[in-house]
Amino acid sequence: MKHYWYKAKDLKGNLITGEVEAPTPEAAAKLVRGKRLIVIDITQTGTLSLNLLNTWKDRVTSSSVMNFTRQFATMINAGLPITEALLILRTQDSGAMEKIVSQLLADVEEGESLSSSMAKHTSVFSKTYVALIKSGEIGGVLDDVLIKLSDDLEKREEFKGKIKGAMIYPVIVVFGMIAVAFIMLVFVIPRLSTLYDQFGTKLPISTRIVVGASNIASKYWPLILGAVGLGGFLLKNWVNTKEGKRKYEEIIFALPIVGDLQKQIILTNLTRTLSLMVGSGVAIIEALTISSQVVTNSIIAAALQDTTKLVEKGFPLAFAFSKHPEAFPFILSQMVAVGEETGRMDEVLAKVSHVFEVESDQKVKSLTAAIEPIILIVLGIGVAFLVISIILPIYNLTTQF
Repeated sequence: MKHYWYKAKDLKGNLITGEVEAPTPEAAAKLVRGKRLIVIDITQTGTLSLNLLNTWKDRVTSSSVMNFTRQFATMINAGLPITEALLILRTQDSGAMEKIVSQLLADVEEGESLSSSMAKHTSVFSKTYVALIKSGEIGGVLDDVLIKLSDDLEKREEFKGKIKGAMIYPVIVVFGMIAVAFIMLVFVIPRLSTLYDQFGTKLPISTRIVVGASNIASKYWPLILGAVGLGGFLLKNWVNTKEGKRKYEEIIFALPIVGDLQKQIILTNLTRTLSLMVGSGVAIIEALTISSQVVTNSIIAAALQDTTKLVEKGFPLAFAFSKHPEAFPFILSQMVAVGEETGRMDEVLAKVSHVFEVESDQKVKSLTAAIEPIILIVLGIGVAFLVISIILPIYNLTTQF
């Protein structure tokens, strides 16, 4: 998509300027006319200097998609046509979301389906989202699908907020500890070590350790920061490789508490998505295929791909899940077997998702409850070590006189 700067007049003759995103100048002019404006001039904006700024400005957050879906669902459920609902939403939204809605409206007015139009915006609407919209269009139940989808997005945002909220305090404390230690080693300890050198007294072992670390940090801190940055860059590149990503995720899954928590968070979203798709009429094989493409964890994605192959061969879904205990816990295959027997797979998957969510919430609380005293203990030991290392030489000097 290219960015075009337009100059136009409204129905009252007032001069209006703005920016739209479109593949061609003709499409950009159509978007401007869709706003009931008379086009005067359209020029493509520069792509080099404003690239990063436009990328940041054109971001559509998950909360924006959630609000759009809820409002869209309400309007469609009230009986409004899709074009009229999109027209109202375009006037209510602002920024990047307004551009997306404008493009959706232009495509739908040209006779394109809503799902195919949304599929053009992969950074905004996921494959799961598009598949659900498509199933709603085919089955004539778009209003029901949108309501379920908006409920699902709200649950996801709420669950994500719980996880982030629980981890804020530990992260702030850890970064605070690192910052204080850096300031002490680079700026405070060197001045005290000069004082110790003037008296020529023999320093205790703890003080020598602190002074040695301070000398290294104060002299080579640019190299240390550069090494840390380079290490992070190399680690990120390694994790982005197929082999590195899988190895990294295996290490994370093997960690106590953290690994189980990470897996349950992924499974919570996965089972909720499968429940939503199956309940909206998406075929189970298509739902599994889409989920394997959407899930970010390579271990679970590979297990889903093999599960899809087994189901295609005629094996029950519960059996396919049970073949991958490294990715799917026993309760999932057990509950899925109940869903297959009763024919209420969507309800069973929703209940499993709720179980995983509750367990994840409990694990997060347990983790934060364990981290807080550990951080305080480490912080207390570190502060005590620094205080003793700084004060002990001064105390020795005072006792000599």
